[in-house]
Amino acid sequence: MPTAQLGELRVNYRFDGRDDAPVVVLSNSLGTSLAMWEPQIPALTQHFRVLRYDTRGHGASSAPPGPYTIAQMGMDVLALLAHVEVPRAHFCGLSMGGMIGMWLGVNAPAHLGRLVLCNTAARIGPPENWNARIARVREGGMAAIADLVVARWFSAAFLASLPAAATEARRMLLDTSPDGYVASCAAVRDMDQRDDVGRISATTLVIAGTHDGVTTPDDCRYLVDRIDVARYVELDAAHISNLERPAEFTQALIDFLTE
Repeated sequence: MPTAQLGELRVNYRFDGRDDAPVVVLSNSLGTSLAMWEPQIPALTQHFRVLRYDTRGHGASSAPPGPYTIAQMGMDVLALLAHVEVPRAHFCGLSMGGMIGMWLGVNAPAHLGRLVLCNTAARIGPPENWNARIARVREGGMAAIADLVVARWFSAAFLASLPAAATEARRMLLDTSPDGYVASCAAVRDMDQRDDVGRISATTLVIAGTHDGVTTPDDCRYLVDRIDVARYVELDAAHISNLERPAEFTQALIDFLTE
């Protein structure tokens, strides 16, 4: 896969789909990589040129010293779009990726088509929870939090019925740079976009998971209530809804972006 050197950051990215199709950017969640979007690629590439990338500190992108900020991650997206000469694109982000999408919606509307915010929130707290997670990773590496995080990512029914998919997601988490993860946890800990999301002008889809205890349906409805042109879809899933309910997630995404 190609890489882009964006100042101190080396970004791993890839395109899929026709060169002449509209571009949609997919932004991964905390503790995953661009591989989390594999179930969506076959259907999305029937309509779009899909640009996936590993957020700083994740996957095959580099992990510059932290802490990071969501604004910094949003600027990374803008720098990547400039590098690949795509001035405007749709954007879909899940969890931390959705937080980046909110920042882009507020601060870079000229570069956005439609916006999809999945299993995300304008603020996830309290800070002491993030500080405790940071301390555990610093002490014991990614293995110290893997079981807890995967149990929050997926519903119990999914973990029981599709253990191989959960194992693959766990592998992504374990492969994440501990330094990059800690720096990204700080970005989520310090983010509060509750006063800003009302400035998003892009037509927006918010996707929630009924069983998501990390970014709850109420957190997602908060966004819908404050964004001028927004709609809501709720899936029978927990936090990583695109992996737990891939067909329904992908159809909702395509219906929204192609209408």
